[in-house]
Amino acid sequence: MSQKSEQGTLYVISAPSGAGKTSLVAEMLKADEKLGVSVSHTTRPMRAGEQDGVNYHFVSRADFEAMINRGDFLEHADVFGNYYGTSQVWVRETLAQGQDVILEIDWQGAEQVRRQMPDCVGIFIVPPSPETLKARLTGRGTDTREVVERRLNEAADECSHAGEFDYLVVNDDFAVALADLLAIVRCHRLRMQAQQARYSGLLIRLSERH
Repeated sequence: MSQKSEQGTLYVISAPSGAGKTSLVAEMLKADEKLGVSVSHTTRPMRAGEQDGVNYHFVSRADFEAMINRGDFLEHADVFGNYYGTSQVWVRETLAQGQDVILEIDWQGAEQVRRQMPDCVGIFIVPPSPETLKARLTGRGTDTREVVERRLNEAADECSHAGEFDYLVVNDDFAVALADLLAIVRCHRLRMQAQQARYSGLLIRLSERH
């Protein structure tokens, strides 16, 4: 059976804080070895327990700005005085090897990525209700009431852009939401264009008249 290596797929996953995106993506990576996640560059200081190249690529502001000027980023943003960005070189090289890549970014970053890579697949994750979102944010017990209120306002703005994505996943039951995300990935891999690339030899043989 002839199989050709095909280009990987870029999945852009966005969600408001408290929707469970990070936990869901972590489980997706465990469940599917062909999925990888892009490690962003940032200028913010490394926190206790973090590792360079694992949580983020920690760089100086001067180095980050030099990367911007070289056009190294698929997307980047200044968040509360610190830069965050996704390496364009790493993403394109990884996709060229046939590996699927997940980007965890906000709607503004997703918009930048779509302009450069219009074939990317956008997935937006939401909680089942505003009440659930507030309960999740307050349940963390690590943020002040003011921070929670700010994040709720940011969530409202984020969710207003959900319609710009290709898929919507509601994280009410974690296992169901995870299954939905993996189903999106599996369905995308079964598209005719991708399958023709993988099984061109088989299709030719099956089409031969005897």
